[in-house]
Amino acid sequence: MTATIFRHATVIPVDPKRRIIENGAVRVVGDRIDRVGADAEVAVEPGDRIIDCRHKIIIPGLIDAHGHAGHCLIRSIASDLTPQWMKIVTPIYYHATTREFWYADGLVSGLERLRAGVTTGVSIISSMPRSDDPEFAVNHARAYAQIGLREIICTGPAGLPWPRDVTRWETGEPIRRSISFPEMMEGAEAAIQTLDGSADGRIRVYLTPFTIVPSIDPSNVSTPDQAVSLTADDRMHARAVRELARKHGVRLHSDAFAGHIRLAWQDKENALLGPDIHLQHCWGISPAEIDILAETGTHVTHAPPGRSTPVIEMVARGINVAVTTDGTAPSRHFDMLQTARLFQSVQHVLRNHDRFFFPPGKVLEMITIGAARALGLEDEIGSLEPGKKADLLVIDLNKPHLTPRWMPVHRLIHQSSGADVEMVMVNGSILLDQGRSTRMDETEALILAQHEADKLVRRAGAASYMHDPGWGQLYRTLDEPITPPQF
Repeated sequence: MTATIFRHATVIPVDPKRRIIENGAVRVVGDRIDRVGADAEVAVEPGDRIIDCRHKIIIPGLIDAHGHAGHCLIRSIASDLTPQWMKIVTPIYYHATTREFWYADGLVSGLERLRAGVTTGVSIISSMPRSDDPEFAVNHARAYAQIGLREIICTGPAGLPWPRDVTRWETGEPIRRSISFPEMMEGAEAAIQTLDGSADGRIRVYLTPFTIVPSIDPSNVSTPDQAVSLTADDRMHARAVRELARKHGVRLHSDAFAGHIRLAWQDKENALLGPDIHLQHCWGISPAEIDILAETGTHVTHAPPGRSTPVIEMVARGINVAVTTDGTAPSRHFDMLQTARLFQSVQHVLRNHDRFFFPPGKVLEMITIGAARALGLEDEIGSLEPGKKADLLVIDLNKPHLTPRWMPVHRLIHQSSGADVEMVMVNGSILLDQGRSTRMDETEALILAQHEADKLVRRAGAASYMHDPGWGQLYRTLDEPITPPQF
């Protein structure tokens, strides 16, 4: 079989030996990596495609283990209203989005991730998961499949109260409905049945309840007087999620904050903890909760800067922690290299500017093999090893900010960004070449996305949440109170 061989590169495979191979080569056959090593050791056969990578780095595809679908087409909306942001955008997601919106967002988020070298991205449908219409997940995944990326669609039940009101637009006219918890679970199951394993295995579905304990604050720390014991709804919720995940053999993902982990562990049989789940955030968790995560083998994902997340303490206890973007709204991006640098900087500042914490090699692991491990995919992706899927990046070092070309891992974490990614391969196919998608007309995709975003703003009346830049102001002020949208 004809191979593609990347030659004369600095190869950083993030393999078990943590090699840095100068003048290295990677041989790809089909959708798998065949050989990684010194250039002279990787044989070239007649008909092989040769890609000269002098002055370039090859690394595994980057993995964003937690992000939100929908964020790309609402970014900056309500960005000046941080305390109310969730209360503003969640009703917009639940009452003003259409099936076309979710496809358009998939195009934009997929192309942004592709250009930044993110070959596998987690996409939670909405800020708080919305599963009542499986076509939302189907349309988002369709865009990623067309671009050629891997996507993990995360869908599942919303938090309390149940039922929840939603508005559907599939007939062109808004139809308001009240969706029960069982209906949310049915919608999530339909998405699993339709999507999981599709697009040659590049699309997966993880069952994703909003939080692991729905009765307490879903977005903030709960103190011991607020998080006392599990309720009947909490126990039913955990049992139903566990049963559906077992039925279809899918992994789990959710959010957790202080109080959630301790309460979830009160029901050890069904607790949404363990090696088949990764939990995002974990703000303010106690030493006892860190012990529970370590004991259960639960994975954690963290988006910097975070709020009082004990990352160092978790890693010191052997907990696998990956760095994520948390999506692109209200003011984030999908550039994992910049996100990794922010993570490192924040940890240094939090520890009295101690720059010995999280050296560049550890940080690179947290967005490659560590992230793959959090997703349960470390046998397939996350490193460049023979037999693994051929997901890799070529990064051009021949640039002023990346010169001199030594200490390449330092260069990646300290100075590089997604803009330096020149080529992306996923599943053995080149999806980005010279910084452009090989499968999509980007101009056409962005025109469609802008059109759908404009329509969303009109449907939601969201123009009132789009503020001036605050010229000359030291501190943002507003002329009148801001209230969440009423649907």
